[in-house]
Amino acid sequence: MSTLLDLTGLRKAYPGVIANDDVSFDIAPGEVHALLGENGAGKSTLVKMIYGLVKPDEGRMVLNGAPYAPTRPGDARALGVSMVFQHFSLFEALTVAENIALGLDEKISPSVLSPRITEVSRTYGLPLDPSRLIGDLSVGERQRVEIVRCLLQNPKLLIMDEPTSVLTPQEVEILFATLRKLSAEGVAILYISHKLEEIRALCDRATILRGGKVVATCTPRDETARSLAEMMIGTTLRSPGARDFRPGADILELRELSLSSASPFGTSLREITLALREGEVLGIAGVAGNGQEELLAALSGEARVQPEMITLDGVALGHMGPNRRRAAGLLAAPEERLGHAAAPDMSLTENTMLSARIRQKLDTSGVLKWTATRAFADAVIKAFDVRTPGNGSAAKSLSGGNLQKFVIGREVMQNPRVLVVNQPTWGVDAAAAASIREALRQLAAEGAAVIVISQDLDELMEMSDTLSILAGGRLSAPRPTGSLTIEEIGQRMGGQTAEEPAHVPA
Repeated sequence: MSTLLDLTGLRKAYPGVIANDDVSFDIAPGEVHALLGENGAGKSTLVKMIYGLVKPDEGRMVLNGAPYAPTRPGDARALGVSMVFQHFSLFEALTVAENIALGLDEKISPSVLSPRITEVSRTYGLPLDPSRLIGDLSVGERQRVEIVRCLLQNPKLLIMDEPTSVLTPQEVEILFATLRKLSAEGVAILYISHKLEEIRALCDRATILRGGKVVATCTPRDETARSLAEMMIGTTLRSPGARDFRPGADILELRELSLSSASPFGTSLREITLALREGEVLGIAGVAGNGQEELLAALSGEARVQPEMITLDGVALGHMGPNRRRAAGLLAAPEERLGHAAAPDMSLTENTMLSARIRQKLDTSGVLKWTATRAFADAVIKAFDVRTPGNGSAAKSLSGGNLQKFVIGREVMQNPRVLVVNQPTWGVDAAAAASIREALRQLAAEGAAVIVISQDLDELMEMSDTLSILAGGRLSAPRPTGSLTIEEIGQRMGGQTAEEPAHVPA
C-alpha cells in the first residue's frame, strides 16, 4: 500500500497543555482512515495542522512524497487537501452557487460554475440545484453543498469532521455511498466521528488518540464499538443497567402548542399535543431545522405562548418566562452549550448563579450568596467528573465534553420536575456521553420526566422509553421505543409526518 500523507513526530503545545505529542501515522490513497479519541484527545489540533490552520511545533508531514507544511487552508487546498467541517460555513440568504463560489480559491463565472455544480453533484449522488437558497435547504442538503465545494477542487485527501451528526439514516447511506465512490477513485478520507458503528462499517483503518498521543491503531471491522470506545478512554466502559419503566401521573401537558418561528429560515410549531408522565424519558427525533430550537424555546420560556398551551402539574405557564418556569420545576439545557447554555467569559461559579439562583436559593433579598454558589458548582464538578482546575475557570476554557457535563449536571442537580435537553451528547466522547445518558436516566428513575431532543438515533433508542418524531414543526404521537424500527424513524425524520392521534390530556 503506497502512502499519500505521512505524519511523523507531530507536536503542538499551548500554555498549560500539550495538544499533540509525537503523533505519527500515514494515510494511503483511497483509504478511509478513522481518527478516534475523546474530547480533548487532540483530534481537532491534528487536523488543523494538516489543513494549514495551525503550525506544528515539531515533526514533519509528507504529501505525495514531498515535504508538506501549509501555512493556511489555501495552501492545503492547492495541494489537494480539503475539509468539511462539523459546523457549516454557509450564508442562508445566498444561493448554492453563490456560497460555493465564495469558498473556491479561483474565480469561476456563474455560467460555468452552475453546470459544474449540477454535474459533480449528480455524479457523486448528491444532487443540488445551484439556484436554490441555502435557507430553503435541509441540513443534509447543506452538507452536500460543503462536500460539492470540496469536490470541485479535485481533492486527494478529504477530511470530514462528524459528518453524520445531523443526518437521517437514509442520508447517512447516501453519504457513505459517495465516500465509497471517492475512495474507489483513489481519494483518501480522514474521517472523524464518535459514532463507532459507522466507523466499523465505513473505515479501513483507525488511529486512536488519547491525551494527545497515538495509543492504538486497528482495523475497525475487526473490533466492536465497545472495544473501540475502551481504547479511546483507556478503561472498561460500564454498560447501562436495564430500565424498569413504570410511568406515573401526567406532569407536563402540551395542548395544540403553536409558535411562529422568529427566524425567516426557521420552522414554526404546529398544534403539538402531548402528555409527559412521571418517570418517562421521551425521545424526540428529527433532522435539525424541523422545529427543535422553537420547541425548546417554547418549553423553556424564551418564547411565550398562550397560557393553557403548556401546563405543569396542572398549572398553566405558557405565558411565563424562564425564571418562573424554573421556579415551578421546568428546566431546559439548549443545544448551543457555549453562548446559550453558558456565558463563555464567565466562570463556572458565575454560570451556576445565572442558572441555579432561583431553585437553589442562591440569593436573599437580592444579595447573592457566592459561598453557596461556589459550593454548588463544586458539587456539580465532582458529581459529573468535570475536568477543570476549579470553579473559577471560564466556561470557554473547558473542552466541549467537559462543559457539556457541567451544563447537564447543573440542571440535573437542581431536581427538576421536567428537564428538556437538546442534543445532550453532540460532539461528546463515549465516556462523557455515557455519563450524561446515565444521569438523565437516573433523574427519570427518581420520578422526574425528561425530554431528549436529538439527531442521534442510537442515543434515543438506548435511553428513551417513548419516541416521537418532529418533522415540519409537527410532533408525532409518542410510541414505545421498542415498537419502532430505525428505517421507520428515518423515513418520518425525512419528512413523512405521523397522522395517528397524539395522547390527548384528559
